Amino acid sequence: MAHYYQRPEVQEVADCIGDSLALAQQAAKTDADIIVLCGVHFMAETAKILCPDKKVLIPDLNAGCSLADSCKAADLRAWKEAHPGHTIVSYVNTSAEVKALTDIVVTSSNALKIVQSIPADQPILFGPDQNLGRYIAQMTGRDMDIWNGACHVHSRFSVEALIALKREHPDAPVLAHPECKQAILTLSDVIGSTQALLNYVKAHPEAPKFIIATEVGVLHEMQKACPEAIFLPVPPEVTEGVGCQCNECEYMRMITLEKLYDCLLHNSPEVFVAPAIAEKAIIPIQRMLALS
Repeated sequence: MAHYYQRPEVQEVADCIGDSLALAQQAAKTDADIIVLCGVHFMAETAKILCPDKKVLIPDLNAGCSLADSCKAADLRAWKEAHPGHTIVSYVNTSAEVKALTDIVVTSSNALKIVQSIPADQPILFGPDQNLGRYIAQMTGRDMDIWNGACHVHSRFSVEALIALKREHPDAPVLAHPECKQAILTLSDVIGSTQALLNYVKAHPEAPKFIIATEVGVLHEMQKACPEAIFLPVPPEVTEGVGCQCNECEYMRMITLEKLYDCLLHNSPEVFVAPAIAEKAIIPIQRMLALS
C-alpha cells in the first residue's frame, strides 16, 4: 500500500495507492496476512490498529510526520482537561497515543462531513492542523478551538510564486490542499483532499494546465490520468536556514525501492501499537470510517 506522496517508482509497484482515508479503508478490509505501508509512520500505526492480527511493516521506521510531531499526547491531554465537555476531533496525521485521547478521527477527505455531523451546540477541539481546522471552521461556521500545528510542506508554499504562476498561466485552475495557509486557499479555484484534487484532474481531461499546491508526489498519478496536460507545482518560500527548499515531503521520500525490497525480503521493520493504546484508538477511527 502506498500513499500518493510516495516516489513514483514506489507507487508503480504498489497493490493499492491512495490518500490517508483510502489506505485506512483498504487496511480495514484486506485479507492479506502482511501489510507493507509505504507512507509515514502514523499511517502504518493506523493500519496496525485496524488490523491487530496482521503483521504491518514500513520500509523505514524513521519516516515520521512534522504535523504528528507537533501534537504530543501529554499536551493534548492537558488541552482536553482544560476544555471539559468538548468533542476532540483529531486529524489522522497524529500518533496512536493522540488518537486514543480522541473522540473522532478525520482526514482531509471527510473532515467537513464529520464536523457537520456533530451537533451545532457541541463545542469542538480540532487538531493538530490549524490550516485545515480554520478552513473547516469557515466552511461550517463552527466556532472551534484549533491546535497550533501545521504540515511543514503545505504551510510553506509561496504566495508570491503562486500569484506569478496565475499571471503567467491565467488559463490554469489552481488546485490546493486545505492544509495550505489561508492566503494560498484564497487564490485557489479548487480546494480539496489529495484524492479530491486528483478526481478533479481526472474529471477535466480537456484542461491544458493545472497549478498544484500540494505535495508533488501526486503529480505522478495526475500525469498518468492526463498525459497531455501541463502540471505546474507551486514552489515553497525560500527560508534561510531551512534545509529543504522544495515541495516534497522528505519523510515520504525516505521510502525507496531498495528499502521496500529489504522490507519484503526480511519482513521487517514491523510496526507495533501497545494493545491498551490500540483498544482506545480504534474507537475514533471506526467512528470516522462509519461516517466516510
